[in-house]
Amino acid sequence: MARRVRLGPNFTRLWTAGAVSNLGDGVILAALPLLARSISRSPTTIALVTAAGTLPWLLFSLVGGAIADRTDRRRTMAIVDTFRFAAMGLLGFALVTGVESIPLLMIVGFSLGMAETVFDNASQAILPSLVTDDQLETANGRLEGAQIVANQFVGPPIGAWLFGLAVAAPVFVDAASFGFAALLVLTVRGSFRAERDESTPTSMRADIAEGLRWLLRHRVLRTLAIALGVMNFLGLAAMTVLVLYAKDVLHLTNIQYGLLLTTEAAGAVLGSQMASRIARRIGNATAMGLAVAVSAASMLVPGLWKQPVAVAASLAVGGFGGLVWNVLTVSLRQSLIPDELLGRVNSAYRLIGWGTMPLGAITGGLIADSFGLRAPFLFAGVSALVLAVWVSTRVTNRSIQRARRRAQDGIK
Repeated sequence: MARRVRLGPNFTRLWTAGAVSNLGDGVILAALPLLARSISRSPTTIALVTAAGTLPWLLFSLVGGAIADRTDRRRTMAIVDTFRFAAMGLLGFALVTGVESIPLLMIVGFSLGMAETVFDNASQAILPSLVTDDQLETANGRLEGAQIVANQFVGPPIGAWLFGLAVAAPVFVDAASFGFAALLVLTVRGSFRAERDESTPTSMRADIAEGLRWLLRHRVLRTLAIALGVMNFLGLAAMTVLVLYAKDVLHLTNIQYGLLLTTEAAGAVLGSQMASRIARRIGNATAMGLAVAVSAASMLVPGLWKQPVAVAASLAVGGFGGLVWNVLTVSLRQSLIPDELLGRVNSAYRLIGWGTMPLGAITGGLIADSFGLRAPFLFAGVSALVLAVWVSTRVTNRSIQRARRRAQDGIK
């Protein structure tokens, strides 16, 4: 039996804080689309809510990365979680008083998205300070596993059930999770401000430009960022209309919709635990290419076969492929990017990789309005299969090994 790797008390605190806040997010993951659907049945209107929550990755990702490299990352994460606690608390109060509207959901989603650009850049940048390089894939696998279990496996059924009891209940649960996570992050010991050359102060604009230039010059990471951007565009085009597809095509109840989301989580948990083993056996690049192909095939199923069990199985397969990709690419970035640039390069990577999500959400809504709720899944699946071929020809095991050697030698 393989010996379990110990990653230390600071990692455990970070892991626990992430698990708690993701549980709250999982509760709202099911409840928010149900709330939006209770207000409007239009795919494009519901897509606007999704787009508002993801738009900050296009507008503020680079700023979030610069903040992560200029501040103590632990303290930044705690401040952001406190802000999210307040935002969800105010939304819960609004719902209790009977204020329900699509513009309100868009404003709150946009605010949380802005906070997320800072938090996620800081949390990814802090991890290499908590574990060694050879522990990164294990640590990321555990973080991703906890996130998926809480966010997509445990949280959604609870969120759907709470939504049936009281519209505001899942919102208050999410707020409480952020408050607890903020307190827990503050217990992580140490200072986590990146070392900088203070003799030549630079502006935030110059910092952002430096991180963006570094990424654009790095062939492997630049290619992976573009691939992620296309995947997220296609994924959002399909998944934005999932709540309407589940309710109006599959005719699922609220609880069944919550359970449907957990099937994706089941596959994702397995993927988070298997990613490093798969990479060791066939190589990182081969594993990444197969992950894209698997995710692509999974998106085709809802478009071809409107059967609940088949759709649930496809979501599980897609979750597996998605988490294999996430664990391997996040770990690769953390091992290749210098610490003093980690926040900024990560933010540039996410600008390219996540900035496409609002466009994908709107595209999915428009396709569904024009051609039906199954059409976005067909569009996404076929396009992603083409992407899988492109990734496999551009990123190879040899090119990744070469990039690792250059990083060890301090070559950009």
